[in-house]
Amino acid sequence: MSNESTAMASLRDAADEVAREGDEPDRSPERIMQIIMQSLEDSKAEDIVTIPLEPGAALADAMIVASGRSNRHVSSIADHLLRKLKKSGVKGVSVEGLEHADWVLVDTGDIIVHIFRPEVRAFYNLEKLWSPRMPRNRMPE
Repeated sequence: MSNESTAMASLRDAADEVAREGDEPDRSPERIMQIIMQSLEDSKAEDIVTIPLEPGAALADAMIVASGRSNRHVSSIADHLLRKLKKSGVKGVSVEGLEHADWVLVDTGDIIVHIFRPEVRAFYNLEKLWSPRMPRNRMPE
């Protein structure tokens, strides 16, 4: 098994463990947001943007969009976040996109985190799609 395959398996195991945890109570959306923001800052994620969604939205309470400098950095940010969520007792976390680490989505239920490589983030431009207050002709600085 290659180092990349081993790393991906490790990340998937961490996500599975977070999803299986059932002994600790769920955390409030506010607490989950604090955990996520601290993890992203600790991992040196770049251009972190929080997008509040409409109250009562079925999708989530908020989205967070962040960038990593490379596939490896994106993967590392996601791994750190999954471990922090697990340590904090957050249950039901799902993750997508770890295999290629161009765009990793971490869904806590209340908050959805998108971690991109900069080129992929610019292409999909989720800020423009989801934020009613974001200017439609440029990315956040």
